[in-house]
Amino acid sequence: MVLKVSGLTKSFGALMAVDNVNLEVDEEEQVAIIGPNGAGKTTFFNLLTGYFPADSGKVLFKGKDISKLSSDQIIRRGMGRSFQIVNIYPDISVFESIQMTLLAGKRRTYNIFSPAKNIYREDTERILEAVGLTELADVPGGSLSHGDKKRLEMGMVLAIKPKLILLDEPTAGMAPEETVATMALVKELAEKELLSMIFTEHDMSVVFEWAKRIAVMYQGRIIADGKPEEIR
Repeated sequence: MVLKVSGLTKSFGALMAVDNVNLEVDEEEQVAIIGPNGAGKTTFFNLLTGYFPADSGKVLFKGKDISKLSSDQIIRRGMGRSFQIVNIYPDISVFESIQMTLLAGKRRTYNIFSPAKNIYREDTERILEAVGLTELADVPGGSLSHGDKKRLEMGMVLAIKPKLILLDEPTAGMAPEETVATMALVKELAEKELLSMIFTEHDMSVVFEWAKRIAVMYQGRIIADGKPEEIR
């Protein structure tokens, strides 16, 4: 088991955003969390990744309690995340975006005696190939199409060598053909990198095609959890 969440709770004043949530994710399992806007899905992700402190409950990741760790500490332990709003470096090249993420993950800085572009060059090129951005390596991130920005963000997540990735609406704003290509990429990377995955998604065709398990969230609670055919 890669993730075990027990009794996770978070309120904002009178609003109970996440209410005593329990969830387990196995090795190489893809779990979708569905529910209406305001159900608590993004807040749940924020708690898992240390962006908000939980009021109570426990999160075990790879058998270790990460409930009190910062987001940076959790990332370094191997939990990656993409966001509803694409989170990239718009003013530097695609190559440099991946390279800088690798540097940050390894806590390295540039050395004046080493050409900057040679640092982690092979790792950067491997990730660019994996997400299909080799031909766009020199393009600034902000100039990419929405679908390619999502690919870049996925590459940046892969750069931290995650064991578990959280994808917050990975196909939001995409045309149908981009949705198909993005989810095919996600599936390919999950299988190749042996990743576990939790994703939120409003497109039910995506959910039922790609998830191995589905959890339904409503008013901060998980109200159903099972295989796609059980939830349908």
